[in-house]
Amino acid sequence: MLKVFLVEDEFVMREGIKNNIDWASHGYEFCGEAGDGEVAYPMIQKCKPDIVITDIRMPFMDGLELSKLIKKEMPWIEIIILTGFEEFAYAKEAIKLGVAQYLSKPISGDELLQELDQLAEKIREKKREQEVREQYQREMEENVQKNRKDFFKYLVTGSKTPVELLEMADHLELDISAIWYNIVLVQIKSTRHARDEFSSSIVEAEETLKAYESESDVLAFERSLEGKALLFKGDSREEIEEKEKLFLEVLQKTIGTYHHLVYYVGMGEPVNRLRELPESFEQARRAFAHRYLQKENMVIRSQDSEKAEAEEAFSIESVNTKEVNRGKITEFLKVGGSDEVVYFVEEFFRGVGTNALKSGIFRQYIVMDAYFCVSDFLESIHVGKEQVAAPDLNSGIVGDEKEAMDYVQGILQKAVNLREQRATDRYRDVVEQVMHYIGENYAEEDLSLNTVASYVNFSPNHLSTIFSQQTGQTFIKYLTDYRMGKAKELLRCTGEKSSAISLLVGYKDAHYFSYLFKKTQGMTPTQYRNGAKTV
Repeated sequence: MLKVFLVEDEFVMREGIKNNIDWASHGYEFCGEAGDGEVAYPMIQKCKPDIVITDIRMPFMDGLELSKLIKKEMPWIEIIILTGFEEFAYAKEAIKLGVAQYLSKPISGDELLQELDQLAEKIREKKREQEVREQYQREMEENVQKNRKDFFKYLVTGSKTPVELLEMADHLELDISAIWYNIVLVQIKSTRHARDEFSSSIVEAEETLKAYESESDVLAFERSLEGKALLFKGDSREEIEEKEKLFLEVLQKTIGTYHHLVYYVGMGEPVNRLRELPESFEQARRAFAHRYLQKENMVIRSQDSEKAEAEEAFSIESVNTKEVNRGKITEFLKVGGSDEVVYFVEEFFRGVGTNALKSGIFRQYIVMDAYFCVSDFLESIHVGKEQVAAPDLNSGIVGDEKEAMDYVQGILQKAVNLREQRATDRYRDVVEQVMHYIGENYAEEDLSLNTVASYVNFSPNHLSTIFSQQTGQTFIKYLTDYRMGKAKELLRCTGEKSSAISLLVGYKDAHYFSYLFKKTQGMTPTQYRNGAKTV
């Protein structure tokens, strides 16, 4: 039902309009009344009607003044002005304000109802168009996320000037103007699933966090398997820190409802220039790399990751034996990113103990253990260990800490790259599965990235990334193009109505189907059918 609010200072007139129309039976809800604009305005703010009927001449605040306030704050509300005066100036001012109808008093209930019905149809049509646009935006969210992901890359690499970044942000409808910034990296992980597997609980948790992000002044950017990057903005360093504190509280509360979910957070240092964001990002990445070395549900700040205890001299007792852990290297080889290798190695060596590495014997032990660990990992993924050069201990490879770190970094980088090459073949098979599934199920209305991700047992974000990499287009674009192709076949080769074709290609709402067809094909389904017949 559409809600109607009446503003009329003449009691008899107000009662007559209110009581002479059976509002509910005609599809309306009479939601309130007032005797002047001053009283009416806060009531209208609260009940948010679809239509306001107001007299033009009233004490305290007249109809035109009220209309100005309404159109400024609630422009979607349609206004009908009633007046016993026929001056052109009133009508001209009303039209300028965007008033829908300008009616003369006295007016009967039937006449007013006729005007209301005409206006109601326009309102319903506007609402349908708005719903269609919102549905389109929801379905195209994957395209938006891809564009945002590309933008974030420019934001943190310093490859664009601040002016270029601001122009790109404006195009993406992102507000990145602020005095202070900080980047925080977040990953949610399920202890029941592999990193790239589908997890409905992760999807649910991320949706909860997404609602928080949209309500606060935080911009989120997807990073596929690495979770997401959050850009915090504020007028001061203190404001940034307070927003981070609130976010962590929401994160901990959200994850706390799932016993098998854990989180990792790496926080950079606040900066007050766009051009300094790469520095904040590097600090966050270094902190984030600690997730391979620390227990879960940890928040690591950049300054924490840089702390290292000083040792006066090496002794076997000074070695942090808990950090000399092959399992940490193996875990990184399984899931670590290529761009994280340097941070992992630095933090791994730092965790062992700075002065412990001054011992040549101990460096030799660490290097050899890393090599054996990499060799075992390569064999586990059916790659020959000869792909990685064994350490030549006579070549100076363990001559100092830097040489040792460079070697370990090199063999880990090689192993991660080989793992990714192996994964590419698997990804190709997965994408083929996805395409086949779309071909078999494109008529299902609820077909989406999430449903297909569940079918192939991949996380939605990761599936979106590999689908784009393998096909050169997003999942939603491929699905939409596939459905539109089927629709064009049916329009060309059958006499089915557009509404029936809409259902056959997965769109329950025929109005939305027509909107989407025109949006993607440049013409309506009817125009396409008529054009196809004349070819």
